[in-house]
Amino acid sequence: MPAAIAVPLGAVTAKIRTDLLVVDVSSQGGDITRVELVRHRDSEDKSKNFVLLENGGKHVYLAQSGVIGDGLPNHKMEWKLTPGERVLKDGEDKLELRLEATAATGAKVAKTYVFSRGSYQVEVRHEGVAPGAHAYYQITRDGKPAGEQSNAMMMGVVTFTGPAVYTDAEKFQKVEFADILKGKAKFAQKADNGWVAMIQHYFVSAWLPPAGTAREFFMRKVGEDLYSAGVIVPVGADGRSSVSFYVGPQEQEKLEKVAPGLDLVVDYGWLTVIAAPLFWVLAAIYKLVGNWGWAIMGLTLLLKLAFFPLSAASYKSMAKMRVLTPKLVKLKEVYGDDKQRLNQEMMALYKKEKVNPLGGCLPVLVQIPVFIALYWVLLGTVEMRNAPWLGWITDLSVKDPYYVLPLIMGATMFIQTKLNPTPPDPIQAKVMLFMPIIFTVMFLWFPAGLVLYWTVNNILSIAQQWQITRLVEAGEKK
Repeated sequence: MPAAIAVPLGAVTAKIRTDLLVVDVSSQGGDITRVELVRHRDSEDKSKNFVLLENGGKHVYLAQSGVIGDGLPNHKMEWKLTPGERVLKDGEDKLELRLEATAATGAKVAKTYVFSRGSYQVEVRHEGVAPGAHAYYQITRDGKPAGEQSNAMMMGVVTFTGPAVYTDAEKFQKVEFADILKGKAKFAQKADNGWVAMIQHYFVSAWLPPAGTAREFFMRKVGEDLYSAGVIVPVGADGRSSVSFYVGPQEQEKLEKVAPGLDLVVDYGWLTVIAAPLFWVLAAIYKLVGNWGWAIMGLTLLLKLAFFPLSAASYKSMAKMRVLTPKLVKLKEVYGDDKQRLNQEMMALYKKEKVNPLGGCLPVLVQIPVFIALYWVLLGTVEMRNAPWLGWITDLSVKDPYYVLPLIMGATMFIQTKLNPTPPDPIQAKVMLFMPIIFTVMFLWFPAGLVLYWTVNNILSIAQQWQITRLVEAGEKK
């Protein structure tokens, strides 16, 4: 458990409540020290809100800002703040929280947070700053992965946790905490566009300066397993600086409207070019059916139809191999002691029967990138988090609590195995029979949404494979 950043005894906190956020702002630095997301449940205790930003507990994760210069108010100084709770009331669209600090010159500097109904964006303004000065906005976080990331790692999947920078010229650049520690972090340093963010599985926080404003990005180690990533912007001639702070879920359709490139924080790995369109189709189906479980089934059906010709070719090849299996076994009995002659006779049999032994594999290989991309879509989208399907499946992003879906998936995989041609080699045949058991054990811990996809895909494959096998075998009997 990370140690909280020390706060002076006299520091006080204001709590802001909107329809989407519960935010703590401390007089120490005027920092945002805690953010609860009202519409997202905690990973472990579903009766509580999910906490994204906090000072201690599971993480140290803060949003900090201030003015650069000797004697100017920054995140290490005390700001004047009236403690208490402030609630965005019915009928109100805006809620403001104002803090003040005194510069060494005696000038009053104000920091104002503006919260809006229906928005995860918070406007952060500095006023009363001398023209020519600069303001900074940074996110400070420990280097530990989020709880959802830990769950993903149980399945051998690593989603990115760390800072990122986006500019029109350099595009999206993720930076590992380890590279910051080693002084090897590479990212765009200066631009007049773009943003800086802190990313974790499902959620993101980001500073979004207004377009056309010069900015300088920075990242650095600020403590033991503690890192800051931020942006520096000039103060206007009116002594004001204003930057938007997004803190919330990685909802792709909304993120792309917040800022250019912000939807790229959704981590699909190297198959983004395939995964992004897949999610667009999945979301379109969801708008029609209103349930992510049924949407997954609909997408699986569409993918199966799209790959129908390839699958049909694969299953036809396997069906022909199934018919040839007795002949292959007989060849092995006759030429088992002469491997070269056995291979020659097998090739001759394949040529005579016009069967390609690899025909069942190649079409499947073409589909693998699509299936892996869909895997990342179902694993990485926050829309799946706490999304129910039916009955006992109340969260598609976590394992089936009663393991019903994995067992059904294992049964469908076993049926598929029986429909496939039996390998002539007894050892290979035994391995194939054990595969459904191995996959079932693996899938016990997979998110229910992924298991649902795999199960439906298996059922559709069984239907297609059974029909093609029946037709091929009937043709051979004529």
